Amino acid sequence: MRKTVVGITVVGKDREGIVAAFTNFAFSKGGNIEKVNQNVVKGLFGMYLEVSFSKSINVNSFDSEIQKLAKKEKMDVSTHHETNSQKNIAVFVTKEPLCLETILKNVKSLKGKLSVIVGTERTLEVIAKKAKIPFVAIEEKNQQKAEDQLIEICKKYNVDLIALARYMRILTPNFVWRYPNRIINIHPSLLPAFPGALAYAQAFERGTKIVGVTSHYVTENLDQGPIIFQDSFKVDPNDTLEKIKSKGQKLEADTLLKAMKMHLENKLEVRWRKVHIKSK
Repeated sequence: MRKTVVGITVVGKDREGIVAAFTNFAFSKGGNIEKVNQNVVKGLFGMYLEVSFSKSINVNSFDSEIQKLAKKEKMDVSTHHETNSQKNIAVFVTKEPLCLETILKNVKSLKGKLSVIVGTERTLEVIAKKAKIPFVAIEEKNQQKAEDQLIEICKKYNVDLIALARYMRILTPNFVWRYPNRIINIHPSLLPAFPGALAYAQAFERGTKIVGVTSHYVTENLDQGPIIFQDSFKVDPNDTLEKIKSKGQKLEADTLLKAMKMHLENKLEVRWRKVHIKSK
């Protein structure tokens, strides 16, 4: 019998006994803990458990019971399990359209449903409307309040995968920890070179001969998550900064789409902070 794997994220105020409470719960249900990661940043506790069950398990009952424990322990808990072949996708955007347009153009090739597009502004709302995809603008400047809204949207649409399609806000651990290895970002450089903003400008100023892009999973450390794919192009000596950006943006869109496809087809696995492509 194929085993059932349940991912559990726990986020809340740090205090003693939380790890034991949730690991003991998993054991009591006959689960085997395959992965456990925990972090504490400024009093905020985050933990990810991956629990496997060799025997049949009622995931709805499991989810209901763990929410009772979450309420008792005053923690925010979510579970993720591969019960549906079609996963729900959220795309976060700001104002650059090409990544979003490329995803929409190829949406039928994705093993999932593009359920919602979230913007930091309304620039790309017209594209979402044309595609008949729900669009939500979160223009709140306070990061904590904005992320509270993001969390509610992702819960509403039961989001499995988040793609950051040139999303120009930095997500905090409070959000990132809830979606471990389920947030994919695209960065305009061959990381670890030129992290942060203005990567193309940095590459242009340094006179690099090759410029590239990196798709990676998002962690609490900016642009340091496990690398999924990288691709590059040669820089012509006569290329202007705008020409480099144009070439790069096309490559960004293609590389992000490739990473999304592989993730949704369950072909990617993170081990020891590295992404491995599963063999057939």
